Amino acid sequence: MDVSGARHAFVTGGASGIGLGIADALLKRGIPVTITDVDEEALQAVVAARPGARGQVLDVRDRSAWSFAKAKAEAAFGPVDILVANAGIGPDGELLADARPETFDLIMAINVGGVFNAISAFAGDMRARGTGHIVITASVTGLVTGQVPRIGTYTASKFAIVALGEGLRTEMEPHGIGVSTLCPGLVTSNLGRNTTRLGMPARKAKLETGRPAGAPQGGMDPAEVGEITIDGIARNLPYIITHPDAWPEIEVRWQALAGAFSAAERVE
Repeated sequence: MDVSGARHAFVTGGASGIGLGIADALLKRGIPVTITDVDEEALQAVVAARPGARGQVLDVRDRSAWSFAKAKAEAAFGPVDILVANAGIGPDGELLADARPETFDLIMAINVGGVFNAISAFAGDMRARGTGHIVITASVTGLVTGQVPRIGTYTASKFAIVALGEGLRTEMEPHGIGVSTLCPGLVTSNLGRNTTRLGMPARKAKLETGRPAGAPQGGMDPAEVGEITIDGIARNLPYIITHPDAWPEIEVRWQALAGAFSAAERVE
């Protein structure tokens, strides 16, 4: 997609972290952006400092609120050409065997349900117009589980998002709509704080940095993720990868799958 020709972008979870990095990259190119977030105070501060942006408080779980948010956004800036379904929360810090059902439900409702609600609100209109691009934020953990414990529910949600992105791309491609699944590695963000804000019933010490215990420190600047994402939109990439050094771990998983298929052929 010619990003410079976009008339309006809609970004969820845009008051901090990856969402804000993407919103800033779009604004830098002169594209009006509706930034949504559940954190009203942070959202107001972000929008006040960014000409060309408007804010909309939105809990991505609330399907009735999506209709209102869409109507307000399009009344201000017109039809949405770029949709970035980015809002999400982090891991609960629990082993799967000990995970609370309410924690599982919360992660799935926000991370997976929020992406579906974004697709439901905007994808049909894009298809009818025959123009637009959709970015959905998964994670590198949606491509490989790795050896890090205590992120199982979060990882499951990100695998589901990858599946949504792949399926949506197949369905929308004949209509001229691009779909990219963003799979970032570690990024500096407020993921941990936002996770606890939303009432995650988990041990806070494991969530303060947005990383499970034992995970590496540091992270990519969200502004860099924003630029990588814009490049991915322009190239209509199916997967937007921010951390190519994660490939060896993913390759191990793929090799294990290939070995399993080879073993099945021998059994036949």
